[in-house]
Amino acid sequence: MNFEHSPRTCELMAKLQRFMEQYVLPNQAVYKEQEASAQWPVPQIIEDLKAKARGQGLWNLFMPPWHGAEHVDETFVFDGPGLTNLEYAPLAEIMGRVVWAPEAFNCSAPDTGNMEVLQRYATRQQKDRWLTGLMNGEIRSAYCMTEPQVASSDAANIETDIRRDGNEYVINGRKWWSSAAYHPRCELLIVMGKTNRDAERFRQQSMILVPRDTPGVKLIRPLSVFGYGHPGHGGHAEILFEDVRVPASNILKGEGCGFEIAQGRLGPGRIHHAMRVIGQAEVALEAMCRRLLSRVAFGKRIADYSLWEERVATARSDIEMARLLCLKAAYMMDTVGNKVAQAEIAMIKVTGPRMALRIIDDAIQAHGGGGVSADFGLAEAYANMRMLRLADGPDEVHNRAIARLEFKKYS
Repeated sequence: MNFEHSPRTCELMAKLQRFMEQYVLPNQAVYKEQEASAQWPVPQIIEDLKAKARGQGLWNLFMPPWHGAEHVDETFVFDGPGLTNLEYAPLAEIMGRVVWAPEAFNCSAPDTGNMEVLQRYATRQQKDRWLTGLMNGEIRSAYCMTEPQVASSDAANIETDIRRDGNEYVINGRKWWSSAAYHPRCELLIVMGKTNRDAERFRQQSMILVPRDTPGVKLIRPLSVFGYGHPGHGGHAEILFEDVRVPASNILKGEGCGFEIAQGRLGPGRIHHAMRVIGQAEVALEAMCRRLLSRVAFGKRIADYSLWEERVATARSDIEMARLLCLKAAYMMDTVGNKVAQAEIAMIKVTGPRMALRIIDDAIQAHGGGGVSADFGLAEAYANMRMLRLADGPDEVHNRAIARLEFKKYS
């Protein structure tokens, strides 16, 4: 086994690390100030860093080479290096050290997953209308799947109705946790619903492209995560669709393909989260160590108590194990495909956030009262990480899949 990154990956890692140290890390306070300046701001520092990142070729790093795209058009060239999942993994970890940093490189969710969906399944006309603006970082998008009235971890439960009416589709339903929908530049909603309730269970669903300003699209309220609203990111919206009409040409791939598209979208998205999670865990471990080395209690440094030595050692071991599992999953996605890598993707999706939560929790403990305040960023990091145990499917769903694959070996 070769544990070394490719020369191209090493070059991009060094370049990205320099960018983070020079531009992102020194501007964390600036971002917070600008984020607090309005209800739904577009922090100017993000726009400034986008221009710098694109100028240095650190742009759309997430987008893999889609040789298996449904609609291949050689004249449509996306602006990105075409990295494999394995090549992208360490870059996502570096970006993940600052929660808002991925947007500066046009690598933030939910746009990344939405761009991959468009690249893989959209027609040339749909790509020209939406993908170009997204890949240029000019617009944002939201993904509307989860619903408040049903257990959406089972996508077959989704009740939003998408009904054909002549040359249009009419959409009625309610969605929530549609991230980035409140962003001032959000122009596209990718909506999942049912077009044929009489079809077999996983052929009832379809996905359709809905401009956010379409009549009948109503943003009901922003949702917070443990009190954090993430306004600079565009928040998390509850959205009502009332007799929303869009052209029939807005359907993605075709009726009955929604579940297939969702599975294709969520695989890369899950591992992207896992990559960034490792970066957050590294930040928490660093903060914990620095705090323990700088504080004295009962006559000696807190770092010298065996309890904390054990916690730090466990944290380092857990990060290394999670990183290796993440890289293995990425490698398998590149070499044998997402379906064969299903167990590894599910394992890192569960393991990553749980690992990071434990480390962030210990870091909070090391900071005492300061840890639960807003002064050190650990409380918000904990809230974000706790959310990831639900985003892109709860732990229980992924563990169920892992267990079934394991049972299958012996049945």
